[in-house]
Amino acid sequence: MNNKAGLHMNKWLSSLLATATLALLLPATALHAQGVAEIVCIQCHGNLPGKLGEPVRDWRRSIHAENAVYCNDCHGGDPKDAANAMSPARGFLGAPKEAAIPAFCGRCHVGVKKDYLQSAHGKALAKGGPTCVTCHGNHAVIKATIDLINETSCSRCHSYERAARMKQALQETEALIGTISGKIELFKGEGVDTDLLEKGLFSARNRYHTLFHDVDVARVTRESAQTRSELAKIMVSLTKLEVERTKRKIIGGVAVGGALLAALLFYLLRRTFD
Repeated sequence: MNNKAGLHMNKWLSSLLATATLALLLPATALHAQGVAEIVCIQCHGNLPGKLGEPVRDWRRSIHAENAVYCNDCHGGDPKDAANAMSPARGFLGAPKEAAIPAFCGRCHVGVKKDYLQSAHGKALAKGGPTCVTCHGNHAVIKATIDLINETSCSRCHSYERAARMKQALQETEALIGTISGKIELFKGEGVDTDLLEKGLFSARNRYHTLFHDVDVARVTRESAQTRSELAKIMVSLTKLEVERTKRKIIGGVAVGGALLAALLFYLLRRTFD
């Protein structure tokens, strides 16, 4: 290679390296920019005493913080400009009125909002019924789990007896979903085609999740049972896969054992003739 060709090659390699480096840095740069963007809200309120700083302290231990959902994602405004962070002209919404909370949260949680509004809780909204923050909190937003159905929380408004019956039905379904999910992941890790099983689980889980905001004991119990019936079919398929896997292991073990035995016999025969 002559000097001219070598110089051209070096320039090409340098350009390629720079492009690759930029591509690698872009995600980190974007993440850093988001981190800087939230500082205006977080640092300002985070340093304030009492109620003015309380939202930030609550937010830090919330599921929103865990998933990088910042102040401006809910409340709007300009998170990069301290002077205009809370300007309506920059899209600042502030805190919603009590009756507007479901619509406020429902901008992201569309399906949950629909389920809530169809429930007895949602239908009681105009009469001061519970909203999203009643159970989930406002800034210290709690992850949605069955544990939110508990005597301490529910008995603030009514008796816990009905809620306990619904929780039991949901727990039975939740346990089955967890078992099936674990088995599918195990087979998937072994290279088994689990696509149909995953789709079936996804459908059943979605049906199950629609019951979380329903407060009709009869419907929750009935629909939970139907979901478990769907899940039972998936379990049958998984059991068949487990049986097939066991058979393959036995056959494989027998084959290996046979090969070892044959090798041993061959060795002994050679020793005999020697």
